[in-house]
Amino acid sequence: MQSVRVWCTLAFMNTDQRTCLACNKALHGRADKKFCDDYCRSAYNNRLMADEIVLMKRINGILKKNRRLLLQQIPAGEEMGKCSRKKLLEAGYDFTYFTHQYTNKKGNVYGFVYEYGYLPIEGDWVLIVKRSKQD
Repeated sequence: MQSVRVWCTLAFMNTDQRTCLACNKALHGRADKKFCDDYCRSAYNNRLMADEIVLMKRINGILKKNRRLLLQQIPAGEEMGKCSRKKLLEAGYDFTYFTHQYTNKKGNVYGFVYEYGYLPIEGDWVLIVKRSKQD
């Protein structure tokens, strides 16, 4: 009699058991459920995005450093300054990373790192400007 009860229980069990994508625990509840809890959902998505996050952190670090170096070249109370390209490079400035470019009416192209920009001028010099809030 007991063997019949065990067989009936096994016959009605769901053999297509769904598991959490992060920890492989059995899932209960909604048919479209993918994770057992918010922690597993977050951990799974963080693993998927890990390479992108590392790249974005590296680029953001370079942009922050570039911004700080431009800021340091503008005298206190002024809105622009001037320094040599060589000095910026020696301090660690990376001219390949900037947030946007601005072309003025004369056709001069400024490279901007957030609100601070630079314009290559005569020789090895660059003009460094801080964009005003009106622009």
